[in-house]
Amino acid sequence: QVQLVESGGGLVQAGGSLRLSCAASGRTFSPYFIGWFRRPPGKEREFVGIISGRDGSTRNADSVKGRFTISRDNAKNTVYLQMNSLKPEDTATYYCAAKYGRPDGDRPANYDYWGQGTQVTVSA
Repeated sequence: QVQLVESGGGLVQAGGSLRLSCAASGRTFSPYFIGWFRRPPGKEREFVGIISGRDGSTRNADSVKGRFTISRDNAKNTVYLQMNSLKPEDTATYYCAAKYGRPDGDRPANYDYWGQGTQVTVSA
């Protein structure tokens, strides 16, 4: 069992930055791939990015490429989502999710554990 807790959300003006954290507990953290997802108001949950377990390689959705960066600190059991140049359309509840080993695709159903989410609101 892995427990995930997101933090760092808030209200920010367009063009601003936020850093979200995803703190994990319960199991050895390094083998887990961690994905970030978001649910905009009235929409489905969508993939934001992923970071691999051991080598730290990342991949982001096209909508956030060049603006969002994912990193991890396995010693702290924490993954970060640095969000720069935020836009109003980035407004959403952001979730981190964990999968032991590489997920087979970007769908939420491919992940085993989820945090409770943190709200990010970007004002125009």
